[in-house]
Amino acid sequence: MIDPKTLADRFPGDFLFGVATAAFQIEGASKADGRKPSIWDAFSNMPGRVFGRHNGDVACDHYNRLDEDLDLIKEMGVEGYRFSIAWPRIIPEGVGRINEPGLDFYDRLVDGCKARGIKTFATLYHWDLPLSLMGDGGWTARSTAHAFQRYAKVVMERLGDRLDAVATFNEPWCSVWLSHLYGVHAPGERNMEAALHAMHYTNLAHGLAVEAIRDAAPTVPVGLVLNAHAVIPGSDSVADRAAAERAFDFHNGAFFEPVFRGQYPESLLAALGDRMPVVEEGDLAVISQKLDWWGLNYYTPMRVCDDPAEEAEFPATLPAPFVNPEKTDIGWEIYPAAMGDLVADLYRRFDLPDMYITENGACYNMDVVDGAVDDQPRLDYYAQHLSVSADLVRDGYPLKGYFAWSLMDNFEWAEGYRMRFGLVHVDYDTQVRTIKKSGLWYRALAGQFPRGNHKPT
Repeated sequence: MIDPKTLADRFPGDFLFGVATAAFQIEGASKADGRKPSIWDAFSNMPGRVFGRHNGDVACDHYNRLDEDLDLIKEMGVEGYRFSIAWPRIIPEGVGRINEPGLDFYDRLVDGCKARGIKTFATLYHWDLPLSLMGDGGWTARSTAHAFQRYAKVVMERLGDRLDAVATFNEPWCSVWLSHLYGVHAPGERNMEAALHAMHYTNLAHGLAVEAIRDAAPTVPVGLVLNAHAVIPGSDSVADRAAAERAFDFHNGAFFEPVFRGQYPESLLAALGDRMPVVEEGDLAVISQKLDWWGLNYYTPMRVCDDPAEEAEFPATLPAPFVNPEKTDIGWEIYPAAMGDLVADLYRRFDLPDMYITENGACYNMDVVDGAVDDQPRLDYYAQHLSVSADLVRDGYPLKGYFAWSLMDNFEWAEGYRMRFGLVHVDYDTQVRTIKKSGLWYRALAGQFPRGNHKPT
């Protein structure tokens, strides 16, 4: 086990350590105080979509246990809390009426963090689209991008004076490809054309929201959280290396290129451009406004090889075998070096601003035994990935902070409650929180900061 004090010495004194959650995964209270359903409420209640028909009605009951959970964050010794705001609480139908009790809840959350000396990193969209907007096509409709712009403005006019940073979207890869092409996440579409529409209108919504945020709260640093994929070819063959480059364009380029370069990848346009929506004049300029920061969510690499089948659709890849036999309980390969390689590759390819690791963590499903949770493998995962993070800082990458995923066990989307990522164990029957061994270790590390060894910039 890496000693937290030894590891702390490898980070500058102003490095920010935090924990992360998302509204739908922890809040519960799905019908309280004017909240209307999101696409995830509907998806969860459809047979065969989410493990065990689990849903977000109660989750971690965070909505009703806000102060207790903010005390827990304070107890974790962290300086930052990354959370998301539920659009269906703020504008329940997605357009139209603003729901004051929803804004009141986030007022209490932000004020509660401030009172405890915790920095607030808000995410405006973590997948819980108001269900009413599906009547217009959801993310496949251009009108949703404009609805999102208004929502961003409403939130920032209310909270912007107290937020330390804001992200427009969390992992658009998931809400685009996983949700509209692979059908794994809400709304469960399996259609390339729908996915390409969702891709462009999500990117457009991001750009429109950046404008709204800067208008309403010009001093709040605005960013975007991307689960960039560390794409590794399955072999050194020419075909597999070409496949990896196509996969990079499809999984990363679809978001990085428009946001940071004002264009879509040439390979993607060549293969799929005729199925995309109209990219109107000015769209790419809106999408590519300069950001103050960006967030990386990293868990596991993506290994690919070439799919030689004639009917294979772009990016025409197949999964390649893992290199490390060690996996987390959700079946993801553990490969910390890929996180460092990915960051280096992204800064080589794009002109990127300051960054945070906005999610990193591991799924292990140990339970409470004699009042404690011995999740040593999770602790090891954190130690290894934080060591890579320290190397990135040492090598001059502008990495300013790290948020552990997650503060507590929660609703793990299509996996329901059977997969646990928390530093804190949640007993879903009693809602009792128990800090795990990994959580105690992370607390010891985070508690060292901020400290006096600030590195000169």
